[in-house]
Amino acid sequence: MQVAKKSSSTAGIRMSNAMAINSDSSSLATAIKLESTYEMVSKLASSNAVVLFSVSGCCMCTVAKRLLFGLGVGPIIVELDHHAAGSDIQAVLFHLASDAQHQPVPAVFVGGKFLGGIETLMACHINGTLVPLLKDAGALWL
Repeated sequence: MQVAKKSSSTAGIRMSNAMAINSDSSSLATAIKLESTYEMVSKLASSNAVVLFSVSGCCMCTVAKRLLFGLGVGPIIVELDHHAAGSDIQAVLFHLASDAQHQPVPAVFVGGKFLGGIETLMACHINGTLVPLLKDAGALWL
């Protein structure tokens, strides 16, 4: 999963092959902040079987939590509205989702990989691929 790349030919940072950030000081500071936030999200996701990024008042986030808890999974839950870097994490999740029509939360990582939002989580559950994914990630032992 790669969001930010440093470009050697230009003075800016290129995000997700679609958004170039100029090298003026405020844009560069924002790009560096997003890159370090991306690294934080990446480390959290890769060091835990299941990570769920949520907003406490979001009904779809509650659905995702209840589904995972109901399956016997104890995900790491990051409530973005209570996290100091919540808005920066949401920006990173928005780039990972790469679909401007959907909200970046809930965002689910399984086995260090970005699974997706509520639509993907529910689709995997309905078609029977979610439990094997969770078993492979070490989140389920059954």
